[in-house]
Order: sequence, then structure tokens, then C-alpha cells
Amino acid sequence: MKLKKLKLWHKVILGLILGVLIGLYLPGYAVKLQFIGDVFMKAIKVVVGPLVFFSLVMGVTSATDTESLGRVGIKAVVAFLVTTTFAVIFGLATGIIFEPGKNVSLVTEGPAVIIDSNSCPIESNKKFCIIQFLSDIVPASLTQAMLDGNVLQIVFVAIFTGVAINKLGRDPKIQREIKKVKDFFIAGNRVLMRMISMVVEFSPYAACALIATMVGEKGLDPLIGVSKLIFAVAIAMVLQYIVFGFMIKYIAKLSPLPFYKKSLEYQAVAFATSSSKASLGKTMEVCREKLGISEPSTSFLLPLGTSINMDGLAINLGITAIFFAQSFGMVLTFQDYMVIILTATLGSMGGAGIPSASLIMTPLVLSSANIPLDGIAILFGIDRILDMMRTVINITGDATITLLIDASEKTLDTEKYYEESKDE
Repeated sequence: MKLKKLKLWHKVILGLILGVLIGLYLPGYAVKLQFIGDVFMKAIKVVVGPLVFFSLVMGVTSATDTESLGRVGIKAVVAFLVTTTFAVIFGLATGIIFEPGKNVSLVTEGPAVIIDSNSCPIESNKKFCIIQFLSDIVPASLTQAMLDGNVLQIVFVAIFTGVAINKLGRDPKIQREIKKVKDFFIAGNRVLMRMISMVVEFSPYAACALIATMVGEKGLDPLIGVSKLIFAVAIAMVLQYIVFGFMIKYIAKLSPLPFYKKSLEYQAVAFATSSSKASLGKTMEVCREKLGISEPSTSFLLPLGTSINMDGLAINLGITAIFFAQSFGMVLTFQDYMVIILTATLGSMGGAGIPSASLIMTPLVLSSANIPLDGIAILFGIDRILDMMRTVINITGDATITLLIDASEKTLDTEKYYEESKDE
């Protein structure tokens, strides 16, 4: 098969395999490839902030009425909150069943390892502050939110802007001007979608460079040392993936097979880059053009999900909490489990858009249940692998909820959903 005939996700997988081989057998050269991955991630960051902003504004302004927008928004927030909460519970259950921390000693001599507070927006020795979380949603300026890559703040300003445009659109005196504003956001969104599509085409090379750098620096030893934890996370992610299929089957009344088959494209990008942002453009393209999800739902719900829905991170936090508790021989109480569920749910939502969010949120969850932080540095060696799995579940969860809500609104094109893709 000619290389140019391969699909993007095929190329990404090949890039990952090649990256592992380079990291193992040419570690000196592998480290030098890091700049390729850095350039790719910077290019993503340049586009993704404006893309989220333009897509959400377009999604809000394309709603036929405020009532419809509010109904869809409420459905989305409730669905994201419920799935995230159950993802944490799922993670806890998997950790209890597989016992990844049993017979693992994390006790260290000297002071416990704490993540540098300068790299953490929330001090690791404090409980999650819901008031501060809500306050931080409102940015000091849109420009600063864009520069910081704070997706949640960008979402807030975008929805605010879209609602304001809709209200102005009711005035017959300025409807023509408002129409031009809406057209501007539609055109801008198309340009940004094209830009991010061009960047994503480079993802196989970035995947190769990122994996080669990780393996070249650390080898495969980090994976062997905590293989049970990685295995437990992988099992939980697979089960969550199956749950998505059941949701599509019994809530939307659709066969999940087309969803699974067509989702491979954006999942490969998510797996390779460990970034929901990097895969957002491809996810929107697949949802709109292959899964039959309407333009308003795609433009509004997917960016929103990317900012608050982190099922993969929620699962990871739940399992990690059990892993550390088991390694220290702790017996958690019902109250401890409730605290972990609450902090992991809020922490996963607050961690959206933060690089290596699990490394920042894990101390938060552990300290909330009084679990020692000794040995937490072990997560640094395997976080890249876990992050790849987390991101696939995160973005797949976003697409699943978007599909379900679009189906409930009777705007899903079921013929396109079942239609075979031309490139398959």
C-alpha cells in the first residue's frame, strides 16, 4: 500500500512505532527530535484558542432561539457532570478490583515529594476551592485567556459574546449589521478549521518525535515498574469506551459500530499528541461530515466538552488514589470515597486545558483523603503513556455526548451516520 493512500490514523500509528524504535536504538538522536514535537504543539496552541472562540460564538449565534440554546446547554452540562462523576466511580471500582498498589512500596526517606507549587494553579496541600474555581472562569481579559490557553475562560467569553449578538439581532434596525457579524464568525471559523487541519496533517511526524524523545530519555523502565497501574488504567479506559457504545445504543437508539469505526481518525490524533485541543479540529470534522451531527451542536458542544468534560482524567484520578492508598496499606472509609469522588470530579473539570493535568490534580485528590504523597514522583515517568489513553477517552466522551444531545434535539442526520465513508 502506498504511503499517500494511508489514512491519517494509520500514519500516526506508524509514527508511534517508529518513534519507539528510534528511542530504544538511537536514543542520542531521539532527544534531538524533541523540537519537532515542540513546534507541532506550539502550532496547535496558536490556532486552538481562536478556534474554540469562533466555533462557540458561531454555535451560539446559529441557535434558532435562546430557549433552544439554554436547553442544549443545560443538557450538556448535566451530561458532562454525570459522566465525569461515574468515570471517577468507575476508576475507583477498577482500582479496588485489580489492586494495582498491592505489594508496591512508595515510602521514601526524608520529606514527601510535593509538586512545585509554582507549576500548580492550586496549592497541593489545600482542598479544592469551588468558589475560586468559579471565579477563575471569568478572565481579566480575552487576550490574556488566549495567551494562557485557558479554554474555560475562552468558553465563557465566547458564550457571553454569542448571547449578546443574539440579543442585538432582535433589533430590526441593526439586523443587517448583526448578520455581517455572524458571517464574520462563520468565515473565521472556516479559516481556523482549515489551519488546524493543515497542522494535524503533520501529526504523524510529531507523534514519532514525541514518543522517541520520551523513550530515548527514560527507556521502558518506568512502564515496567508500575505495570499494574498502567494495566488497571488501560482496563478502565477500555470499559469506559464500551460504556460509550451502550449509551449510543440505548439512549440514542443507534448502532455504535459506525461511531467506533469513524472515530478512529480523531482518536489517533488524540493518542499521539495527548491533547484534546490538538484533536479538536479533526473531531469536529468527523462529527460534522461523517457522524451526521449538526453544525450548531458540533460548534457549540465539542469546544464546551473540551473545556469541562474529562472522563479519562477522572478515571485516572480515581485509580491513582486507590493505587496510593493500597501502597501505604490504608483502608479507606465511605467518607474518604465520597471526598475522592467530589474532588476528582471537580479536579478533572478544573484540570481541562492544563498540561499534564493529572500531575497537578493528583496531589489535590490524595491530600483531600489524607493519603500520603510520598513516591508521587513515580507518576512523572509514566504520565505520558497514561495521558495518551486519557486523551482518547476525553475526546471520545465529548463526541459521544454531542451525538446523544444532537439526537435528542432531532437534528442528527442518521443517513450520514450510517453512510460508509468514501475513503474506507
